[in-house]
Amino acid sequence: MDSKQAYLKEGQSTTGPMIIIGSLFFIFGFVTWLNSLLIPYLRIACDLTEFQSYLVTFAFYIAYLVMAPVSTWVLNKYGFKKGMGIALGIMAFGALLFIPAAYSRTYLIFLIGLFTMGGGLAILQTASNPYITILGPVETAAKRISIMGICNKLAGGLAPIILGLFLNLGEADKISKQVETLSPEEYSKALDGIALQVVNPYIGIVIVLLILAFWISRSNLPDVQGNEEETADHHKVSENKTSIFQFPHVVLGFITLFLYVGVEVLAGDTIISYGVSQGIGLETAKNFTMFTMLAMVLGYIIGILTIPRFLKQETALKGCGILGIIFTFGIVSTSGMISLIFVGLLGLANSLIWPAIWPLALKGVGKFTSAASGLLVMGIAGGAVIPLLYGQLAEHVGSHTAYWIALPCYLFILYYAIAGHKVGKA
Repeated sequence: MDSKQAYLKEGQSTTGPMIIIGSLFFIFGFVTWLNSLLIPYLRIACDLTEFQSYLVTFAFYIAYLVMAPVSTWVLNKYGFKKGMGIALGIMAFGALLFIPAAYSRTYLIFLIGLFTMGGGLAILQTASNPYITILGPVETAAKRISIMGICNKLAGGLAPIILGLFLNLGEADKISKQVETLSPEEYSKALDGIALQVVNPYIGIVIVLLILAFWISRSNLPDVQGNEEETADHHKVSENKTSIFQFPHVVLGFITLFLYVGVEVLAGDTIISYGVSQGIGLETAKNFTMFTMLAMVLGYIIGILTIPRFLKQETALKGCGILGIIFTFGIVSTSGMISLIFVGLLGLANSLIWPAIWPLALKGVGKFTSAASGLLVMGIAGGAVIPLLYGQLAEHVGSHTAYWIALPCYLFILYYAIAGHKVGKA
C-alpha cells in the first residue's frame, strides 16, 4: 500500500500537512539556534568559564535522551497531533522559566528552562521526522526532509540576529572587559542588567508557542501511526524480529546521528564564541551563525534538486562525510577569518546528513518504525556531549585546536554512508 494512501484520506493533498510540519521545523530551528548566542551571552551575564557556558547545549540536548521514553509514551497515548500540542505547551513552560532565571541571574534555572524546552522538542521531533519520512515514497524522503531543513536553518540563522536586537551586546562586551575596574557590587549590578534583557524576547517566544499549540489542535493534520509502515519496495526485513536492537543498521544509524548532531551543534553553537576568541566583537560575531545556516540551506537546495534524480541518499551522505573531513582540516590548519569561514562551511558538510540518515535507518524496519524513530531521536543527545567535550578541550588546548574533535565524527559518518547502513540487511 502506498504510504500516501495509508495516512491521508482519499484525494487529500500532502501540501497542508507539509506546511504545518514546515512551521514546526521553523520553530525547531529558531528555539534550537538561540543557544549559539546564549552561550557567550550567559557566559558574561552569569560570569561563567568556557566549559560552564557549554552546559547550555548540554542541558538542551540531553533532554532528547532523558525524554525519549516520555516522548514515545505521549505519542502512543495522545497520538501525533495532540502530542505536538502538548510538546509546544511544554516548550512554552521552559521559555517561561527564563523570566525568574533572569531576575535572579541563576544559571541553574536557565539550564532547567533549556532542558524543559529540549524535552518538548524531543516529543515534536519524535513525531515530525517519521511523519515527513512516511508522508510519501521513501525514495524521495530526503528531498522532503531537505525542504523541512530549509525552514529549520533559515529560522536558525535568524534566531541569534533577532535575539541580538533585544540584547545590548556592545554593553555586554564592554562590561565583560571591565571586571578589573569595577567594584564587586558595581560589576554584579551591571550583570543583573544584562541578564534582564532576555525577559522580553522570551515572553514573546512563550506567546508564539502557545498560539502554535492552539493552531495544531485545530488543524486538519492527519494523525498518522508509524507502526504499520513498510518500505516502498516492500522489504520484509522486520519479519521474525522482536526488538529494534536486532536491526544493526538502525543501531549504527543512532551512533551516526549522535555524532552528526554533535558536529552540527558544534558548527552552529561555537562559531560566535570562536569569533570572539579570535578578537571579533560580540555585536559582529552574532551574525556568524547565519553563515553556517545559509551554508546548510545551500546544501538542502542541492539535495532537493539532485535527490533522487542524480544522487542516491547514501551518495549524498558520502559527500557530506568527505566535505566534513576536508573542512575540519581547514579549520585547524588556518587561523582568523579563514578558519571561521571553514567553521561556517561545516554547515554545507552537515546539510544532507540528517535527511539521508533517517530514510536509510528506517528502511525495512516495518512495524518497528516508531521504536526506530524513538532510538534515532535519542541520538540528538550528541548535541549535548560533543560541544561540551569541545568546551573542555578548548580550556586546555585552545578553542582553535579543539576543533579536531570533529574529525572522528565525520569519519564514522563516512563509514555509515559506505557500509554501515547495509549491515544486517542482506
